Amino acid sequence: MGRADAGLDEQQQAGGGIAPRPLVDTEKEMPVYNAPTNDMMFVLHDVLDIQSADIPGYEDLDRDTTQAILDEAAKLAENVLAPLNPVGDEEGCVLENGVVRTPKGFKDAFDQMRDGGWTALDCDPDYGGQGLPYLISTSVGEMFSAANMAFNMYQGLTHGAYNAIHAHGSEAQKQMYLPKMVTCEWGGTMNLTEPHCGTDLGLIRTKAVPQDDGSYQISGQKIWISAGEHDMCDNIIHLVLAKLPDAPEGVKGISLFIVPKFMVNEDGSLGDRNSLSCGGLEKKMGIHGNATCVMNYDGATGFLVGEAHKGMRAMFTMMNEARLGVGLQGYAQGEVAYQNALGFARDRLQGRDVTGVQATDKPADPIIVHPDVRRNLMDQKAFVEGARAFTYWGASLIDKSHRAGDEAAEGLISLLTPVIKGFLTDKGFETTVLAQQTLGGSGFTREWGLEQFVRDARITMIYEGTNGIQSLDLVGRKLGQDGGKHVMAFFDLVKSFIAENKGQDADFDAQFLEPLKQASKDLQAAGMYFMQNGMKNPNNALSGSYDFMHLFGHVCLGLMWARMALAAKARLDAGDGDTTFYETKIATGRYYMARQLPMTGTHLARIESGAEPVMALDAANF
Repeated sequence: MGRADAGLDEQQQAGGGIAPRPLVDTEKEMPVYNAPTNDMMFVLHDVLDIQSADIPGYEDLDRDTTQAILDEAAKLAENVLAPLNPVGDEEGCVLENGVVRTPKGFKDAFDQMRDGGWTALDCDPDYGGQGLPYLISTSVGEMFSAANMAFNMYQGLTHGAYNAIHAHGSEAQKQMYLPKMVTCEWGGTMNLTEPHCGTDLGLIRTKAVPQDDGSYQISGQKIWISAGEHDMCDNIIHLVLAKLPDAPEGVKGISLFIVPKFMVNEDGSLGDRNSLSCGGLEKKMGIHGNATCVMNYDGATGFLVGEAHKGMRAMFTMMNEARLGVGLQGYAQGEVAYQNALGFARDRLQGRDVTGVQATDKPADPIIVHPDVRRNLMDQKAFVEGARAFTYWGASLIDKSHRAGDEAAEGLISLLTPVIKGFLTDKGFETTVLAQQTLGGSGFTREWGLEQFVRDARITMIYEGTNGIQSLDLVGRKLGQDGGKHVMAFFDLVKSFIAENKGQDADFDAQFLEPLKQASKDLQAAGMYFMQNGMKNPNNALSGSYDFMHLFGHVCLGLMWARMALAAKARLDAGDGDTTFYETKIATGRYYMARQLPMTGTHLARIESGAEPVMALDAANF
């Protein structure tokens, strides 16, 4: 990029052309992160009203308690994790003599996270956890992911492995492994992908040979294993998918095994190194601070988790939480990118407001006065805040399912999971790009930090099942699950919300309820199209699945914005709290309903065009 281009801003309002060097001092500053605890509290207490929710454990979540938790987590995120984010990106991880060295400062920060009990928030008290609801872990996880996504993945992967063992391991396995995984003294991983197979796990070649002592010899290679080897834990407990010699073909022949880096003695002490190793580190576009490893298993000792040939069931136990966590990563990167774009837009002087000079004491106005910059920032703000509410609602459904045994909640979050993962990561990445665009040429340079958020966010659209796979799962499996009762329950939920709140306020009806009603009709029409045309030609459904996922995502965010506007309006009517905050919330919601929600019509039109435009070319003609 030439020097002239380096000064270009997102908008040249003063007659266009090449911008001069900055008209104000915009010396490079480290990207900042300020935890949005006020907005989190609003969602938790005003929108979801968690303390009154009929979910065991929620009755203890009063405002003082949740505020204290969020405030303490914010200190760690802002003061410890965020400053290490560019360090991890610049240094990356290094493989030396079979050991992965994490970036400078990571180990000390990991010790602080561990010592503060942050890894144990929602874990079972029987194994040293704090037993808090998953929703609280989710809100804290947002801060940690926004501050330093690559770093937070180390404990995040451990939590996923903990969940699988907790759900499917024997009592002896739980007692042996979980207490030190809860504290992250021992890390954890999930080993699924192999060089020749990713989504189609039925093709895996890793073998598990039974031994006389009841253990198994695990041999094979796994790739893209996040946190597969590192220097921050005393041991790493790998969960490995493999096939027994008598395994049936396909996914019905997959078993799950615990394969520790170091063998664990009966007294809990560490024994010999197991026959496994890190064969290399991936050179990646982003998340450089996380060790993404090639893992080689050379007759390593492993232990069966659950039943033979039932490994996929164990994996899917953790899938709702894992995929919700990735959706969270997507919008969390959007949040931190938005914060830095907003700061730049307030400071960067460029051109004059077309309606009249704003900064009379300066040679130009800050670019935030320009309508197209405002559009850019409003797209970011409206998405991030809507995504937060959607994700927290999803986390509360997981809690309702697990803690209250609510089958309806389980069905609804199963339906919504691919939407949370797919839509929020697609739009989260798009939000980081919009934030980068706000900085113009500065956003394209490494020193401002925006390009790291773009690179880091990109992986969220790929791992835990690519977003194309999420859309196929949504349309191919989730829509028809249990006779379609879960999607019908979602439609009833939207319909009931509209009916219960219609007629109270003409502006609210026109600005929120009517757009939501139309968007919901578009979603129902898309589902009806699939029913009428998908059976005779499945490609009619599959070619529209990605649009359907986005259509569904917009309806969900529309519902969240209507709920948030209603909650903000109630606080304003009561004369209670920060008037500016609630007025801003309503204005942001109006923006989403007017400028983003109408995209449901576009997605519907694309779906109803059917498979023919998509499948018209022979493979040889591309």
